[in-house]
Amino acid sequence: MMPLAFADAGQPQIIKKIGGSPEVKQHLKDLGFNVGGEVSVVSALGNNLIVKVKESRVAVSEELARKIMI
Repeated sequence: MMPLAFADAGQPQIIKKIGGSPEVKQHLKDLGFNVGGEVSVVSALGNNLIVKVKESRVAVSEELARKIMI
């Protein structure tokens, strides 16, 4: 298990755990990040990642990406 921030671009991954405070977990859930769901990194721009989740592309900070374990 490793943080999403270290995932290779273009490789589909399964979310195994979401960490952080209850507010952070709810925010990620609202964006579509759920345990058991598929996610893939599209690209990295500076300290942000463009991530494909549920047929949408979402920008998340590296800090948030470190809370999503794959």
